[in-house]
Amino acid sequence: MLWTRWLVLLLWWGATSAEQQAEEKEGQRAEVRADPRRQRSPPPVEPLDFGFVPAAVYDTHAYYEPGTIGILFHMVHAFLYMVQPNSFPKDLIVSIIQQNMGGIKVEEWRKPENVVLLLQWIHYESGFLICAVFGVVFVVLTPIIATCFCMCRCCDNCGGEMHQRQRKNADCHRGFFTASLIATTIFIILGVLVAYAANHNISTQIKSTRRLINTNMRDLKTFANNTPVQIDYLTAQYTTAKNKVLSDLDNIGPLLGARIHSHLEKEVVPALDGALRMAGAMRETKEALENVSSALEILQEGTGKLQASLAGERSSLSNTLSDPACTNGAVSPTCNTIRSTLPQLGTNADFSKLPNVNEALTNINTVLKIDLSNIVQKGYASFNDTPAMVKEQTRNIVTGVKSMLDKIGNEINGFSKMFPVESSLANFTIFLNERHKFIESFYPQVDQMDFYRWIACVAVLCTVVLILAFNMLGLLCGTCGYDKQATPTTRGCLSNTGGNLLMAGVGFSFIFAWVLMGLVTTLFVVGGNVEKLICEPLANRQLFKIIDTPFLVHPEKRNFLPGMLFQNPNIDLTLGSMYRECYENNGLYHALQLENIFNINSFLNRTVYNKDLAKVLEGVQVDLRDIMLLDQAGRDNLMNFANSGVGEIDYPVYLAEVNKGVTIVDLLSFCSDLEDQADQLPRGALENALKGHASRIRSIHREQVVPMEQAMSTLSQGIKLLQKMSNDLPMKVTNILSAIDAAEYLITQNASHVVKQETKAFVHSLVGYFKQYTDWVKNSLSAEVAQCKPISNMVDSMEIVGCSFIIDSVNTFWMGLGACCILLIPSIVFSVKLAKYYRRMDTEDVFEE
Repeated sequence: MLWTRWLVLLLWWGATSAEQQAEEKEGQRAEVRADPRRQRSPPPVEPLDFGFVPAAVYDTHAYYEPGTIGILFHMVHAFLYMVQPNSFPKDLIVSIIQQNMGGIKVEEWRKPENVVLLLQWIHYESGFLICAVFGVVFVVLTPIIATCFCMCRCCDNCGGEMHQRQRKNADCHRGFFTASLIATTIFIILGVLVAYAANHNISTQIKSTRRLINTNMRDLKTFANNTPVQIDYLTAQYTTAKNKVLSDLDNIGPLLGARIHSHLEKEVVPALDGALRMAGAMRETKEALENVSSALEILQEGTGKLQASLAGERSSLSNTLSDPACTNGAVSPTCNTIRSTLPQLGTNADFSKLPNVNEALTNINTVLKIDLSNIVQKGYASFNDTPAMVKEQTRNIVTGVKSMLDKIGNEINGFSKMFPVESSLANFTIFLNERHKFIESFYPQVDQMDFYRWIACVAVLCTVVLILAFNMLGLLCGTCGYDKQATPTTRGCLSNTGGNLLMAGVGFSFIFAWVLMGLVTTLFVVGGNVEKLICEPLANRQLFKIIDTPFLVHPEKRNFLPGMLFQNPNIDLTLGSMYRECYENNGLYHALQLENIFNINSFLNRTVYNKDLAKVLEGVQVDLRDIMLLDQAGRDNLMNFANSGVGEIDYPVYLAEVNKGVTIVDLLSFCSDLEDQADQLPRGALENALKGHASRIRSIHREQVVPMEQAMSTLSQGIKLLQKMSNDLPMKVTNILSAIDAAEYLITQNASHVVKQETKAFVHSLVGYFKQYTDWVKNSLSAEVAQCKPISNMVDSMEIVGCSFIIDSVNTFWMGLGACCILLIPSIVFSVKLAKYYRRMDTEDVFEE
């Protein structure tokens, strides 16, 4: 039908194909193989949030719990399993269908293969055939036996003779027949109740069928009304991917430029850091030279003063030791000892011979007139300006991509409007409303027919009830009117009436039993086979396997369902798979496997990510040749620093003098020794004079030696620092310039590879957004859009109505009625036997004493 075609077609546009995904993955693998320099995979694509597709809520709950009568249903199923324990003959049915596609012809059954199939079918139906033969024999023999029985009784045989022989155990026989008839009657009553319950259940469940019909119709309407909303939601979510792409394009500088910057900074930043450290070294060199120069001046000037001071003190001390007091025998050794130490009062280091560093300092000052740090910072700034440069150079491309994305969005919306989805579903809804009204118009007729059916079944049961009535009344009257003292010919009227009622029950049993058994046999054969061949395989889905058998309908048509829906029977679509998908409430697109019918690769290639868009994105070109890390002034500055003469200073000479002490002897130790020796002299002028010399020498140490020692420390530190900095200084500068040259060469000459690699990664992230959208569309179509639960609900509802409501009840009806028919046989026997004890006889046995 037309509406089914539109219902399938409305899901065409939204899928993404497996072929496109395979092509994309294969293309990515080919890129990796073709680029051996590829060192890292593209960064992960940021996941997008497309929200949740508006879900449809269906009302139908295709589940049936029969309740108490379910016990009877289970009994029927158990009986049918005893009658037919064979498994479902799938292969046999398929063979029968395939060999009789052109129609069933009598002459065709004479073929050997058809004879074999017939024998297999008879073997499968053997249980039903045996029971059916029993029913037919019952139907045929019952009226014959009834006729013979009547004729026999008319001839005063078969209990027809109105004479009863007297036996000693007559009461025992009568009690046995009474109890047996009562038990049989009770079982017949139970059978009637079972049949009546089944009959009533049909009427009750037929009314419940309306609820299932209404909920299924509402679900189909919900399906039809909600599907366009879901389709529109899928279409609208293209904006999410589009906006994310536009956001990344607006931030192409920080994104793509930052990636390029991050890739290049491994080479560029260390080179600039080396130049910046060299600028710091220049400043440190200047400070060290200044410290050395000032310390050298202090030492040269201080050395002269110290020599004069120590010479004067040495001369004065020598005069003091020339005092006549030193000639005293006890004092003379001490004075001689002091006199022997006088040569130690002198300077040790000679700083006057050390060359100055003024020339190197002048060169360094000239070098520092150019601010190398500022030049290097400009190089940093130029390199860090890569994102802005990328953004500026790709401005036109970004504008073009934005216009193309707007066009793609319009094409998607236009494609979704290409098919009259809403109008088709609106017509489908109208069709459902009309069908629903049409079905509802039959409700009165269904109720009337069900009423007639109910009356007919009750009438059938009433025949059994009539027999039961005669039996129970006969038992009641016979038992109540029976008098043990009365002879057979003098029995009372009530007892005789009981016997007549029992015989009336026998008569009606013969009249109705064969008719009832004929009805039971017919219902048994039909209902039992429907249960075993339709309901049971439908419940375990074996029936779908028959319909889904390849080449079942036509030897050239593989599958039935796609051949009917799409005129393409070669699609691997089966009714069973469709039912399973719909039962799990998946989308109709996935259930019908529409990806095999509607190829939308051309649409996706033309819209979501087409060749034009790919060409534009792949045409991103970034020129980094304008980046200058270090200009010529900076390079000259570094070379001037290397040639400043710092490395030509004679550091060993400086270190040799610095390592010497200021004086030959430690003046403080000399003073201490001098005081100790003075203390050994007798008290007097000589002692005081020596202690005065010690005090003046301490003053010289404090005022002259200590400042010189501080200057020597400064000189030592400066010389060592300069020596360390000047060690291979030209080589260091050359290495820094080489690193900067290599970085600039990488930027100006080899950056195209980096730009291409990072551009691919950036484009990969943009394509990833579209792929997320198409994957989300596919997943949504498979699981959330047009969820086909109503289809499986309709199948389940038909199974519930046809099998659980009707067939199970029909089978329970014939089971109860059949039990009644079978029990009528012992009922007839017991009634005939028991009536002999209740009816008034014409003659009796007489015993004379």
